[in-house]
Amino acid sequence: MADLISIDDPDDPRLSDYTGLTDVELRRKREPAEGLFIAEGEKVIRRARQTGYTMRSMLLSAKWVDVMRDVIDEVPAPVYAVSPDLAERVTGYHVHRGALASMQRKPLPEADELLRSARRIVVMEAVNDHTNIGTIVPLGLQKHAGQRVAVFEDIVDHANLGAAFRNAAALGIDAVLLTPRCADPFYRRAVKVSMGAVFQVPWTRLESWPKGAELLRQAGYTTAALCLSEKAIPLDEIAARDYDKLALIFGTEGDGLTQEALMAADEHVRIPMQAGVDSLNVAAASAVAFYATRPRTA
Repeated sequence: MADLISIDDPDDPRLSDYTGLTDVELRRKREPAEGLFIAEGEKVIRRARQTGYTMRSMLLSAKWVDVMRDVIDEVPAPVYAVSPDLAERVTGYHVHRGALASMQRKPLPEADELLRSARRIVVMEAVNDHTNIGTIVPLGLQKHAGQRVAVFEDIVDHANLGAAFRNAAALGIDAVLLTPRCADPFYRRAVKVSMGAVFQVPWTRLESWPKGAELLRQAGYTTAALCLSEKAIPLDEIAARDYDKLALIFGTEGDGLTQEALMAADEHVRIPMQAGVDSLNVAAASAVAFYATRPRTA
C-alpha cells in the first residue's frame, strides 16, 4: 500500500518526474534516457498497470484520491497529493484529468526478435464505448490468420503516432517498427491520444533505415509502401493476395515515404480516392490499410 504524501512546494525534488511536461524537446530526450514515461488520466494509468508497467510514483489532485483509491492501495510507489494550482506550476499546464503517473519503461526488443515472435490475433465484439475501444483481448494463435506488422517512417507528430498505434491495436496489427527519427510513442501526448494502446502493441525502434527493411525480408515479410507512385496498385489488390506475412510501410506527414524507402519496398500501394483528394492523414491512412488487409479466417 502506497503512502499518500501531501506536497505544497513546486520545487520539491520528489516531483522531478513531472516537471516541464510541455517542453517537448526536453521531455523527448529526458524520458527515454531516464527510463520513464508519463501516463495521464485514470484509464491510461490503469491500462499501463494492466499491461505490466511498473509505477514509479503518482501525482493526484484531491478529488482524484478516492477515484484512484484501489490503485493507491495496491502499489508500493509514493503517491503525491497536490492542489490543481501546484500541479499546473510543476507540469506547465492545467491537468484536467487530475491524475498523472510516472511509469518505468521496459527494454525494447531487438527488431529481428520482435519479428520472430509477432503474432497477435484480436477479436472485439459489441464494443460501443469509445473510451474502451482500445482494450484488446488476446485470444492466442489462429492457424489460418496472417501476420501483419506496420513500419512508420519519420513520423514526428505525437498525436498522429498515438492515433496510428490505437488503430494498430484495434485492428489486430501484430507489431510496429519505428525508424530512428520517429517520435516517441511513449511521450505523454502520444500515450493520451492512443488511450493507452501504445502499451498493447509490441513495438521497437530500428537501428537504421531503410537498411532495416532487409530484416523484414529475412523474416519472410512482403513489404508494401503506401504511396502515390505511378506503379502503385490499389489497396484492395494487395489485400486480395492475402500474404502470410505483410509489412505495411507509412511515411511522414508532409513528404510521405523517402525515395530510399520506396526503392526498398516490394510493392507500392495506394488508397483509391475521389473528389480530387490525393492523400489522407497518416493515422487515417493506417486505419484504412489495417482494416483492408485484416486476416480472412475460414
